[in-house]
Amino acid sequence: MYLKKNIVVYLSLGMLLHSISGCKDEKKSIKQTEVTFTKEGDLTIFKIATDSTEISLDIEIADTDYDIQTGLMYRSSMKTNQGMLFVFDDVRERYFFMKNTQIPLDIIYIDDNKKIVSYQKDAKPFDETSLPSNIPAKYVLEVNAGLVDTWLLKEGDSLSW
Repeated sequence: MYLKKNIVVYLSLGMLLHSISGCKDEKKSIKQTEVTFTKEGDLTIFKIATDSTEISLDIEIADTDYDIQTGLMYRSSMKTNQGMLFVFDDVRERYFFMKNTQIPLDIIYIDDNKKIVSYQKDAKPFDETSLPSNIPAKYVLEVNAGLVDTWLLKEGDSLSW
């Protein structure tokens, strides 16, 4: 009788340990999928001094809450002739930051007349510091860092898309 009791106890204990070990969650790595550029339009920048076409870009448009919140996050690169245009419903001071953004950017703030009102140059990847427009803006264009200087952009230059 004592032997049967021990066998039952050991079998029960073994089954319990086996079931507990099966409940362990294995660590699973979540791979972030690469987000790629999707051309949704063309944008042209006109220089105020000459009123001539200076720059033409392929643009991706962020006009939904999700697209505006996500922006260029999780992207590892962007071509020189590409940019993201953020479209807002209202005109007010804008604040951008670089959370989860892997590439350095120039952030160009544009008013409701499609004229550049201000910009933030060379925004650093992953930096969560607020980058304000300091002037009311309705649109924001993000391009690779350094292009504001390369293109000699100025406040008052106009855009069309």
